[in-house]
Amino acid sequence: MPIRANQELRVFLVLSGALWSLLGGLSGSFAQEAPTGNPPSFYRDVLPILEQHCQSCHHAGGIAPMPFETYGETRPFANAIRRATQQKSMPPWFADPNVGKFSNDPSLRPTEIETLAAWAEAKSPAGETKDVPRARPGVESWSNRKADLLLRMPRTVPLPARGDIEYTYEIVPTNFKEDRWVQMAEVLPSLRSNVHHAVVYVRPPDSNWLRHAPVGVPFTASTLTDPEDRRGAHWTDSDVLLVYTPGSSPDAWPEKMAKFIPAGSDLVFQMHYTANGRAASDQSSIALIFSSHTPEQRVLTLQLTNDHFVIPPGVPDYRVEARGTLPHDATLLSFLPHMHLRGKLFEYNLIRKRMGTEGKPDYEIEPLLRVNYHFHWQMSYRISEPRFLRAGAELQAVAWYDNSKANPHNPDWQAEVRWGEQIYDEMMVGFFDVAVPAGVDKQHFFARTKERQQVQ
Repeated sequence: MPIRANQELRVFLVLSGALWSLLGGLSGSFAQEAPTGNPPSFYRDVLPILEQHCQSCHHAGGIAPMPFETYGETRPFANAIRRATQQKSMPPWFADPNVGKFSNDPSLRPTEIETLAAWAEAKSPAGETKDVPRARPGVESWSNRKADLLLRMPRTVPLPARGDIEYTYEIVPTNFKEDRWVQMAEVLPSLRSNVHHAVVYVRPPDSNWLRHAPVGVPFTASTLTDPEDRRGAHWTDSDVLLVYTPGSSPDAWPEKMAKFIPAGSDLVFQMHYTANGRAASDQSSIALIFSSHTPEQRVLTLQLTNDHFVIPPGVPDYRVEARGTLPHDATLLSFLPHMHLRGKLFEYNLIRKRMGTEGKPDYEIEPLLRVNYHFHWQMSYRISEPRFLRAGAELQAVAWYDNSKANPHNPDWQAEVRWGEQIYDEMMVGFFDVAVPAGVDKQHFFARTKERQQVQ
């Protein structure tokens, strides 16, 4: 199966409840026996750990239900933090430690876990404010108000209290007079509790995608009258600027890499909302930080997808696979696996074809990422040392599903499950980011030479 350019990403995540559960709510009593010696203090010992590992979620306006930026905010949760970090349920990370190294791994070192435990056991002393660590570049976040540009969906989207909600789109003109390179981007829904996922696409001025759709107002496929536009609301090969899932961090690229928005482009917000029992509304935004110069490489978001599967009822370990070859050289940067409620495991592999001892073709599989999939945490995994791959390199994505009664998230273990947009359906999408020369767009990247077409 060739690597497909882009389809809609549908990601579901219930984050706040998971955080409250993992942190155990308010920490309760602090009446533990304090250790002897000089115990850790908040300003000197605990705050640096929180800044490095926790505040990407636990900051004011962040995805976590509580911030951990000040002593007053953190102290009531000292015991909960101790329990969660000792159990290694926080910070969340689900990659197999034996497969690959990833730069955004927030896992704590044993000494850091010990420090947090000792601080709680010592009745969580504040210490001296003079010990506050120096400001670090740290968590690049919209909440830091460093964005060069903030674009908001012009109209709010009303959401019903119950029922399925069709994919909702809103087209936002950039009014860019010149090409822009994006160094960092972050999406912030105004109503996180109802956002299943968001994808922001780039629509260049010469694109015909959704060309008859209204601009600046919410719409769905069923409200469109043009047949081509209605098809476009279900599939596009447009560039993905950013994918939002609750739990994901902002996309921030190295100095020599960036994503590209041509002059005169529109940004198309694709919002997948879920009802949660109360009528509400959302008006999401995107914040952008631009590169000051043209980078050496352009970042493209690609995917391996299999949408032709049927998961039998009651099966606890159903396997679905997708493969594709790179038509040109590229540098592999990161992964984002996606399934729905029955997702169990997901892995990415590099496949090398070779001749066996009997002269027959054989395959060598190199694991790149293996994720113990967690329904409440759908995360990106950024390779510590980006991997250069030659044209013709074959990538494989493999997903396993648990459609058994034992799966606590399974909405119906007696159902045959197929590809679909709603959370009771399933998906198999292996997103990955690559860097290519700055002058190469997605259409040129997927153009295969005649010679390579004959080989493949």
